[in-house]
Amino acid sequence: MNLMWRFGMWLYSDGRYNEAEVPFMEVADMRKKVLATEHPSTLTSMADLASTFWNQRRWKEAEELEVQVMVRRKRVLGEEHPDTLTRMNSLAFT
Repeated sequence: MNLMWRFGMWLYSDGRYNEAEVPFMEVADMRKKVLATEHPSTLTSMADLASTFWNQRRWKEAEELEVQVMVRRKRVLGEEHPDTLTRMNSLAFT
């Protein structure tokens, strides 16, 4: 999983958002099955995918995923956790 995530990050960093979507989606799906939907690593994968949607100008999909991540991070980590606040900020820009 980590190798696939790194590959997705490499594509993302290179501005190849359409290509990065595939490994990000696969890693998010795998982490949901293996680690659970609310595991911090799963939420990070979902946030990466949301950022990919945002960079593809797929605003609605990015917003929907950002909301899911933010709600789950609030529940798991609390409202004041830096990761939760980062998602709130990302959602505001979406």
